Formats: sequence, C-alpha cells, structure tokens
Amino acid sequence: MKNEDKTKEQLINLIAELEKTNEALRAEIIKHSRAEKELERFFNLSLDMFCIAGLDGYIKELNTVWESTLGFTGDELKSKPFVEFVHPEDRKATDAELQKLRAGVVTVFFENRYLCRDGSYKWLAWTAKPVVDESLVYAVARDVTERKRTEENVTKLLEKLRAVFDNIPLGIAYLDSDFKFIKVNKFVYDLTGLNEEDLIGKTCYETVGEYIDDPTKEGLEKICSFCKKDECFKTRRPTVIERPLGNSIIRVTAVPEQDQNGNISHFMEIIEDITEHKRAEEQIHEQASLLNKAHDAIGVRDLEHRITYWNKGAQRMYGWTAEEVTGKKADELLYKEESLILIEAKKRVIEEGEWIGELEQVTKNGKKIIVESRWTMVHDSDGRPKSILIVNTDITEKKKIEAQFFRAQRMESIGTLASGIAHDLNNVLVPVMLTSQILREKFTDEQDQRLLNIIETNTQRGADLIKQVMSFARGVEGEHMTLQVAHLIYEIKKIAKETFPRSIETRTDIVKDLWTISGDATQLHQVMMNLCVNARDAMQDGGVLSISAENLFIDENYARMNIDARVGNYIAITVSDTGTGIPSEILDRIFEPFFTTKEPGKGTGLGLSTVHAIVKGHGGFVNVYSEVGKGTTFKIYLPAIITTGELKVQVQRYEPSTGQGELVLVVDDEARICESTRRVLETHGYKAITANDGAEAVALYVQYREVVEVVLVDMMMPVMDGQACIRALRKINPGIRIIAVSGLVGNGKLIRIAGTPVHAFLSKPYTTEKLLKTIHDVLSAK
Repeated sequence: MKNEDKTKEQLINLIAELEKTNEALRAEIIKHSRAEKELERFFNLSLDMFCIAGLDGYIKELNTVWESTLGFTGDELKSKPFVEFVHPEDRKATDAELQKLRAGVVTVFFENRYLCRDGSYKWLAWTAKPVVDESLVYAVARDVTERKRTEENVTKLLEKLRAVFDNIPLGIAYLDSDFKFIKVNKFVYDLTGLNEEDLIGKTCYETVGEYIDDPTKEGLEKICSFCKKDECFKTRRPTVIERPLGNSIIRVTAVPEQDQNGNISHFMEIIEDITEHKRAEEQIHEQASLLNKAHDAIGVRDLEHRITYWNKGAQRMYGWTAEEVTGKKADELLYKEESLILIEAKKRVIEEGEWIGELEQVTKNGKKIIVESRWTMVHDSDGRPKSILIVNTDITEKKKIEAQFFRAQRMESIGTLASGIAHDLNNVLVPVMLTSQILREKFTDEQDQRLLNIIETNTQRGADLIKQVMSFARGVEGEHMTLQVAHLIYEIKKIAKETFPRSIETRTDIVKDLWTISGDATQLHQVMMNLCVNARDAMQDGGVLSISAENLFIDENYARMNIDARVGNYIAITVSDTGTGIPSEILDRIFEPFFTTKEPGKGTGLGLSTVHAIVKGHGGFVNVYSEVGKGTTFKIYLPAIITTGELKVQVQRYEPSTGQGELVLVVDDEARICESTRRVLETHGYKAITANDGAEAVALYVQYREVVEVVLVDMMMPVMDGQACIRALRKINPGIRIIAVSGLVGNGKLIRIAGTPVHAFLSKPYTTEKLLKTIHDVLSAK
C-alpha cells in the first residue's frame, strides 16, 4: 500500500513537472513566434530590399519593397532564376559574383541592373553573405538608380568642365603656397611652350624664368609670386599685374585661397594673352591721331544727335573745339533751321543704316558752307543702334566751280543751237533785203520810200543781231593748234586737288619728251574734266585718281584689236580711279547721249558722249576698262605730231623678237583678240593655240602640257576668270610660265597683291613689239 502511495506521489510530481515544463515550452513558443513576427515586421518595414536566395539561383524569401521597387509580385520573382531579371549586359558579372558567394566570399558592394514590370531597368547596389552549409545567401539591395543618374550627370558635367578648362582661351594655373604648379590647362602649355613634366610639381622659378624679362627671383615674384608680396597677400583679394612673357604680353589675375586659419594655402592664377589687345589699343591711338590729321570733319553723335566725338578736322572746318561741342546737339550748332534734306537724312540713317548727300551748314563765325555728308549707323555688340558716325567734306568752292563748269556747258549747247538758227535766219533775211532794194527802184513815191527804209533798217538790224550770235557761236568752236598735253594734265590735277574731296588722292605720271598733238585746248580740257568728275563721283568713300600720259606707236596688231585705231604714233592719256566700277551689262552704253546711271537731276548723260565726240573729232579714240568694286580706266588715244627724224628713230627702234617654234597658249574671251594674237605669234616664229575661257584653257593645257611653253591669260573672263584659271594651271604644273593680261591700269599690281603667281603683266591693248618682248623676256628667264 505504501509503495502504491509512493508511486502515486511520484506520478503526481512528474505530472506537475511536465506541466511546468510544458508551460515553459509554451511561453518559449509564444516568445519565438513574437520574435518571428517582429523580424517579419522589420523585414517588410525596411526601405532596402531584403531577400534570402538559394545558391541554386532562386529567391526563397523577400520583403515587400521588392514589389514596390520593381513592380513584380513576390511569387513572380520567386518563379524563375533571379539572373533572368538581370540586364543582359550585367549577367556575366552577376554570375561571377554568385560563384564567389558559393565559395563563401562575402559580397561587400556589387551593382547591377534589374528588370521592372514596365520594361525599364533599375540599378541595385548589393551586400550579401553566404551560408554555404545551408545553401543560402542573405542579401540586402538598395535602389541606386537616381544616384547613378546623378553620377552620370556629374560625370558629363565634369567632362564639359574639363573641356572648358582645356579649351578656354585663358590660362588657368593652380599653385600651392610654395608656388608649385598643381594643375594647368592647355593654354598655359601653349603659351609657355612647356609640357606637363616641365611644370607640374615645380615652382615658377624653375619653369618660366627664361621667358620673363627679369629672371631673378625678385623679378619672378612680380609675375609668378607677386600675390604673396603684393596686395593679394595683404588683403586676401585678387590682384592683377601685366608683364612681358617672351614675345607676348600677359595679364595675370591671382586669386588666393585660404585655409581654416586664414592663411593662404593655394593660388588660382588666370592668365590672359593681351598682346593683340595692346596692339589694338596702340592702333586705336594711331587711328585717333590719323583722324585728327584728316582734313574732313569727322564726328560721332548719339541717337539724340548730341556730339560725342569731334576731330581736329571738324575744329578747323567749323571753328569750335571738341570741348565746346561735346554733349551739345548738332542741330543747334550747325543749322539755322531743320531743312527737308536734314529730316530725310535722319530718317534714312535710322531705317537703312546710312545716308549720303549734301547739306548746308554754318560755322562758328556764321559763314555758310556746303558739305558732302556721309552718315553711318554704328551698332553695339548686340546689334542695337548705338551712335552715328558722320564724315563731312567742305565742297563750297567745288560747288562754285561746278556751277561755272555746268554754265559753260550750257553756253556751249546754246551756242551750237544759236549757230544753226543764225544760219537759217540769214537765209531768210537776204531775200528780204534784196527785194526791198528792187522795190525801191520801182516805187519812187516818198511814202513808199519811207516804208522801204523801215524794212531795210529793221532787216539790217536783224542782220547785225545775227552777226553777234554768230560771233558767240564761233567762240565755242575753237581752233586746232599744236599742244603739249602735259600742261593740260597739270592744270587738271591742280583743279582736282583744290576742289575734290580730301579723301581722293590725285596722282600724275607723264613720260619725259611727251609728243605734241594738234587740238583745241578748251575742248580737251572739257574731256579731262568730264572724266575726272566721273571718277570723283565713283569714289564716294575716297580713293586714288590717276592721270598718266605716254608715247605709243600703234602697229597693225594693235589696230586690229581696236576698230577706231590706225597704224601710227599716238599719245595715250589714261584716267583711272579706284571707285565702284561699271557693271558689264551697261559698259557698252556709257557713250550713248543722255544715258546715265545717276539720280534724276544729278546727271544729263552728255558727259561721256561729249568726251567721245571731242576725241573722235581730234582723230582719236577712247577705250574703257572696268571691274565692279575695283575701279574704272579710260584710255584716250590722240594722234601725235613728231618730226620725220623722230619717226625714223621710232621705226628703227622697233625690232621685234622672234620665236623658235615655242607653243603659246592664248586665253581670252574676245575671239578677235585670240585670232589677231595667234596670227602675230605665228608670223614671228611661234606656234599658238587659243581658248575662249579659263575652263577651256585648263582642258587644252592638260592635252598639250608637255609642249606649252607659256600661257597668256586675260584676267576678266566668263565661266572661269583669270585668277581661277591661273590657280588651276598652277595645281597641274607649279612651274608653268604665265603672263597676265588686262585692260585695267595698275591691275598688275593688284594681281601681285592678291598673290596670283605670274611671271609678267601685259596691259591691253598691246602692240606687237610689247607682246613679243614680254614673251621673249619670260622665256629667257629660265
């Protein structure tokens, strides 16, 4: 019984212990469940992407951030190997990283791109730890897409900044407190001629000393280290200094950088090459000096016509000094009233940017003057109107002379008309007078005699009036006499110098022993004046008026190229300008009466027709050569008067050179010039082929390149002009011999200035002697 009780007690104790153990186990399970829930709560609350993946390549567990980040559900992400969600370009690197995890290597940082439901990809940054025994990987991923975009933008910005740093037209150098170069841009290397090894890590004294005018340390500190010794060091502010550097002049702006204690730790130096700027400043000073030497009045006004600049020429013309007029309105000083022309000038310069015309003005002492005024609108860097540049030329005296000149022309026209009328009136009066005398014998009555006396008296009075008209008319016809043209040219030069704008330079060139001619001095004076006035009008902005005269023997070849020319001795008078030129489409019409390109009221169209008539009346002819934008040349040929002995000497001096069968290529758009030149060359021992434009010439030269010895090229041709033709021929054969041909005086100089390589220049129309001599000289200069 006792044993049963004892066993029963042991069972009760055992049951109590089991219940106690069970209670503890239940509490532990509840605690573990609560921990799991808390862990799951933290797992899902994290902003990062947590997951547990198997080493087999599948995700086992993941938090909800995966779904919100990629858009796929958890089941979709677990349904297939995670590598299939990786961007194709990143899969190889992802596989390599997975192999490391299988080997037990912890992933500290790894980035790849994961597919999103919308087809885009996001960058994920991974940290992962493998548990090889369990074939699991515990990983945390973070969405770094925005960071990657920012990094890419920063990288692109840095690349742009680096490009700016290297290509900016300024030198930038970064130096430490010991003045050692840390970094410099390309401009510094180009400026100094040094490379990275020469500069980086070295001081200013070790590098650029040899380039500076004072290579001592003290001198170098003025340019490289001046910021430590100068205001830059004292005030901690940027300091600017200018110094020579080799053949350049540089401006250095030193910007100090300070550390936390306020000490200078680095320097940023900005280096500008101001050589051209300095030259421009010098040029501006020179130009200002030249403007003050100009005879024209040059001024600048603002848009309200207040004077801001006034040169010495304006002071001489008007009497006011620059100090007296600066800031004052020009209208109040120079005009008594605002005329319609002045209103038009102000309107046109605003609308069109320029205006040219004549204005009546007053000087300081009240004197009235007439000026040729040129207004030009000046714009600022943004293209907005800023000011008005005005250049005035005093043409008061010129206008008086022009009035006299035009009056003389009108009187000449009236005289011609009067001469014709007088001739007809004389024919009318002669029978009246003769009839009255017959009637006097027939009617002897006293009253009849008185009536006849009245008729005879008035008829005689009419005859006397006609004699006066005839005397006037005969006065403009003139008489031919032996003349020396040089005196006429010098007189024209004097008139041009005194009356033409100061911006036009007049030059003369007359050969010694110029032959004489037979002519009317008054009419030839009119010819020269007409041509010079035309030249003046073509050079509104100034230029060069050239008048020359030379002796010339015209041979048969020369005569063939000019239908008005005859074989014999001439003097050639040349009047040329550097003006606007005459368009080719109207060049053939300029000698027509009443043809003019000038504005109404500014030209009658009779000037050049008068020139042509007078020269033709003297047995001569006129040629004109013009190129738009370069100028016009008139050549007047007048028969010369020389003695038999002189002519004999002239003929004896004419000894044309002969060729030895050399082939000459003649290029000219005038067929008769090509033909006559070819005939002359073949007559004198040469062979010749011709081309009517530059393109044809190039094709012919390619065909006959081995045998062509020299090429004659006209500079003004259609299709391909002379300069283009010469350049093309030079490319084929740099050593080709070329003779340039043109009718413009001075064009040979223009060709040389333009850089067109030629061996000689031949002026049209050329004589046989001149043609053969030029070719001979070029061929002999081998």
